[in-house]
Amino acid sequence: MNKADLGLIGLAVMGQNLVLNMADHGYTVAVYNRTTKKMTDFIEGPAKGNENVIGTETIEEFISELKLPRRVMLMVKAGEVVDKFIETVLPHLEEGDIIIDGGNSHFPDSNRRTKELAAKGIQFIGTGVSGGEEGARRGPSIMPGGNISAWPHVKPIFQDISAKTESGEACCEWVGNDGAGHYVKMVHNGIEYGDMQLITEAYQLLHEGIELDYDEMHQVFADYNKGPLDSYLIEITRDILAFRDENNEPLVEKILDTAGQKGTGKWTGISALDLGMPVTLIGESVFARCLSALKEERVAASKLIKGPESSFSGDKVSFIKDLEQALLFSKIISYAQGFMMMKEAAKENEWKLNYGAIALMWRGGCIIRSVFLGKIKEAFDNNPDLSNLVIDDYFREILQNAQGSLRRVISTAVELGIPVPTLSTALAFFDGYRAARLPANLLQAQRDYFGAHTYERIDKPRGEFFHTNWTGTGGDVSSSTYEV
Repeated sequence: MNKADLGLIGLAVMGQNLVLNMADHGYTVAVYNRTTKKMTDFIEGPAKGNENVIGTETIEEFISELKLPRRVMLMVKAGEVVDKFIETVLPHLEEGDIIIDGGNSHFPDSNRRTKELAAKGIQFIGTGVSGGEEGARRGPSIMPGGNISAWPHVKPIFQDISAKTESGEACCEWVGNDGAGHYVKMVHNGIEYGDMQLITEAYQLLHEGIELDYDEMHQVFADYNKGPLDSYLIEITRDILAFRDENNEPLVEKILDTAGQKGTGKWTGISALDLGMPVTLIGESVFARCLSALKEERVAASKLIKGPESSFSGDKVSFIKDLEQALLFSKIISYAQGFMMMKEAAKENEWKLNYGAIALMWRGGCIIRSVFLGKIKEAFDNNPDLSNLVIDDYFREILQNAQGSLRRVISTAVELGIPVPTLSTALAFFDGYRAARLPANLLQAQRDYFGAHTYERIDKPRGEFFHTNWTGTGGDVSSSTYEV
């Protein structure tokens, strides 16, 4: 019997679907699961009769089925579980073998694992896999990073099973060394948080603000999906709004309004703070989920605190058009912030990220796939050193033309008392980023007043610091200057 091209550990939905995807493309895959029954259920169920899938009951048997260099892919829970499985397989591997972590691992763990395993002669790939169970089965977006010498050994498999763009390009390319692949996946998930929150704000404005019913909202999102907002998340929102339960009533109306999260959005926000990058839209989307979780407090507060009594009196058709432009504007800002953050992380970690290739990887298969990612790829292909997407000619023109719509939408939301944290922060970032002068001069004066933290002057060279004895009694000694 032929040896397996790759071995996969972890047969939850994503793992199973990746195996079937690989088998469909002619690759032989050995599978192992800590719970043997899950493996046998898979072999006797979804993989029944598939000669490209080999079930194994022990790690020893699993390893023995693999071609050299052995390629072991872990599709298990991030964190300690990954480390435990690495410890389990390591004694059975030889120098040059490859361990692939395909879960949602935190990038510092992938940084560490790449170095630790390299010291033992084992090659490591930490790869983001996006697209959910359907993507895993039919073609996900794959974002590999780690030990570059391992890439040629998995490239054909990963690119064969990945999603393809309309022109046939694989939504999978090498991202960078160490934890670069998982970092890019983390930012992808953060942008996903932002996209989802923007859409929910639009939903609330349409439903509570201008009082559309579910059939009408379904049609609005169906129309949005035919224009520049054409994307997977708009598409599924269209379908969700049309879905009826067993009583022929909108199912989404009966779903409890407390949002869950698995941590990648939070990691993105923390990384943004660590890097000093104003990734405000993703941050607000995470906090919006946190606020939604305070259900009991919100219900209690709703009985005590009243908002404005006003109702919408404008033209609904015009508002729906403005909302489309507001969503597009805010989406551009979110992606611009995400790419700003990746550029800074690349400097910090000495990664050579190809931003056009990243946009291409997100073009198909993944949750944030959308038409305008092709324009992001074009922007970075035209100018690999582009400092920010908002100054690219194509995106700058959209932002300038759409800002009036966003301002009107936010004004309406404020008048109606409907919270729009991500729409609002998109505009705040835009207005701040385009401002040649911000009020941080007063902030620096305050810091120097109470803490002698010093300041720079606009009439002196950068890097020269000054302290003022503001009260006449504070003294002339300043604190040391540093950045956290």
